[in-house]
Amino acid sequence: MENWNITADFILLGLFNHTGAHQFLFVLVLIVAFTSLVGNALMFLLILLDSRLHRPMYFLLSQLSLMDLMLIFTVAPKMAVDYLTGRKFISPTGCGFQIFFVLTFGGGECFLLAAMSYDRYVAVCHPLRYPVLMSWKLCLSMILGSWFLGAADGLMQAAATLNFSFCSAQEIDHFFCEAPTLVRLACADTSVLEYVMYICCVLMLLIPISLILVSYSLILAAILQMCSNEARKKAFATCSSHISVVGLFFGAAIFTYIRPKSYRSANHDKFVSAFYTIFTPVLNPLIYSLRNSEVKGALRKCMDLCTALSLD
Repeated sequence: MENWNITADFILLGLFNHTGAHQFLFVLVLIVAFTSLVGNALMFLLILLDSRLHRPMYFLLSQLSLMDLMLIFTVAPKMAVDYLTGRKFISPTGCGFQIFFVLTFGGGECFLLAAMSYDRYVAVCHPLRYPVLMSWKLCLSMILGSWFLGAADGLMQAAATLNFSFCSAQEIDHFFCEAPTLVRLACADTSVLEYVMYICCVLMLLIPISLILVSYSLILAAILQMCSNEARKKAFATCSSHISVVGLFFGAAIFTYIRPKSYRSANHDKFVSAFYTIFTPVLNPLIYSLRNSEVKGALRKCMDLCTALSLD
């Protein structure tokens, strides 16, 4: 097969074609992406500006919103420009940056959700020792660790993927540069890299989900030992938002990256990728704002302030 220069551009085939139904879906995805950007930016700013939310739980939540915000910003604008202009080219450098940032924010979110489950475990099982067991120092360490592990995975996969020579068929059947999809275009034998990438994906998903399951097993055991129904309801309410987000994010990610190759198809992968890169981030601020009285209180305070300023 004919090799081509590493400076040649890739072609992203995208998520939609230009039929009427797909144009409607494109507009819908664009609306969802914009809503997600606004919702996560608002959540981040609320936690930053409201002193009542300056606690480890909400600082972790602010980082989740920041990761979601950056993940959408990495994928959605390029997808929209490609669809509207018809120019679906992306340079190898741009492709490498997309791989790096998507894995940094997506991988970092896996470990951040595990850190948030530990926070909920301490809040429910050891509330009196919460300031000690969930200190600001530990909170910052977990956040920095999440960012670092995500960035390390992104850098490794981007560098390894772009180290190959690619064949003349440089079309990527996706709406963003995804490392496993790009590797399949390489001319050389990539079986070793594909195996290593699969192991990395398994570890990046199964280690955090295992920690989350352990945390919630201990939480459930503690809740079942509570005598008061009111205390049980409060404990469940404290954890329900996080459980919802974990289920949505990890469900889509596991479906995409841990399925055997024989069960994978390009169309399924694209639509599930759209779910966890665009649709799940729009649900996170909605889930946390609707189920958390302190966030709702901060939002009402912000809206009242905006109303008062507009009347002046």
